[in-house]
Amino acid sequence: MSYTIALAGKGGTGKTTIAGMLIKYLVSKKKFPILAVDADPNANFNEVLGLKVEETLGSAREEMKTGVPRGMTKDVFMSMKLETAIVEAGEYDLIVMGQPEGKGCYCAANSILTGILEQLTGNYPYVVMDNEAGMEHISRLTTKRVDLLLMVADTSRRGIQAVVRINELAEKLNIGVAKACVIVNQVKGELPDEIQEIFKKAKIDFAGTVPEDETIYQYDLSGTPTIEIPADNKAVTAAFNIFDKIIKNK
Repeated sequence: MSYTIALAGKGGTGKTTIAGMLIKYLVSKKKFPILAVDADPNANFNEVLGLKVEETLGSAREEMKTGVPRGMTKDVFMSMKLETAIVEAGEYDLIVMGQPEGKGCYCAANSILTGILEQLTGNYPYVVMDNEAGMEHISRLTTKRVDLLLMVADTSRRGIQAVVRINELAEKLNIGVAKACVIVNQVKGELPDEIQEIFKKAKIDFAGTVPEDETIYQYDLSGTPTIEIPADNKAVTAAFNIFDKIIKNK
């Protein structure tokens, strides 16, 4: 059974960068193969990982809605599309969910995809899922069990509030979160006590901080995959130390 880690947080907190550091960490610990899932409609996980994506599951849903080739069942069609949508990168693979559904009913396509994805994730010891702030995407289209919900905030008021709302929403949805915690990213100096008090009041496990780092900014600005940042970088080191504490060995 796969160990599923889902990341969530407000846009701009560096959530996807942290997801890339997590992939880097798992590879360094030889915990592969890993399935990376980009479930954020504003998909850019592939840029962090340095991979080119040509097809998403969103496009497969669109094609199925307009009809499948003669002589082919919907199940076979969606399974075929899933295989072509997987981007392989050695120790890890990537699949991109794509944009939300448009007009009309996608119930059949979503139902088939849910079953296929559950079978797919079973082939990987670890699954890392990068999500938008809301958790509905996980509940609707991917695994209904999350071993670790890793929420990412920055030190802004909106970033902190988003984590509190995500945590509340995750408790209401039927996605079976076994453990949840928060990382505060892009921290300058010491983290204010007020922020830790907010997490304590909301009963959110505070995992630690990752410092603001100029190297990450420069990599992102130049379009260089941030997964390639050296392991001795201060932000990567801080993230790895957190992952050592919160990720269960499989």
